Amino acid sequence: MTLDAIFFDLDGTLTDPKPGITRSIQYALQKLELPKIPTEDELTWCIGPPLRASFVRLLGGEDFADRAVSLYRERFSDIGLFENRVYDGISEVLTTLSQSGQRLFVATSKPHVFATRIVAHFGLSHHFEHVFGSELDGTRVDKSDLLAYALKTAAVDPAKTLMIGDRSHDMVGAKNNGMQGIGVLYGYGNRDELLGAGAREVCNSPQAILGAIS
Repeated sequence: MTLDAIFFDLDGTLTDPKPGITRSIQYALQKLELPKIPTEDELTWCIGPPLRASFVRLLGGEDFADRAVSLYRERFSDIGLFENRVYDGISEVLTTLSQSGQRLFVATSKPHVFATRIVAHFGLSHHFEHVFGSELDGTRVDKSDLLAYALKTAAVDPAKTLMIGDRSHDMVGAKNNGMQGIGVLYGYGNRDELLGAGAREVCNSPQAILGAIS
């Protein structure tokens, strides 16, 4: 199949954001004086899903979720977004795809104002035509909505596109938009989650993505 475009998730697919995300969540919970603050490892489930929904779960309700997001951003916008690293092999994969003429995009639930800075900070911007993300007010935080917007903006045929990501949200968003999804296992999802959400196949490493695409 000739592809019109490939969309990559950011967190858990291009970069490992665990320290920045989990520490910024801890910062917000501390500011809200939660009696017990989860460890970084206990918060890894928050990597990938929309942030506000994770705070609703952590706080046991809606009451302080918006405040928690604001507090999270206090730390994340200056410190947390750079407590991050590109997965080994990703740069080589993107270079190979770019050189073969593939149109590449980022599609992340993270606000695009942060995602664009992260992609630029790690020297990946030149691989991508555009970084699609949510708005700070929560618009397009749902992956299905985000991909619908991205597909329309990029003017590509969904049936000739791929979504590559590490969580069920990526695969569900792809399926809901008539795209194919490829899951990656080096991020924060697992095989059952990804295949259960509709992944065409799963990859154990960044290098394996090239084999899955060809």
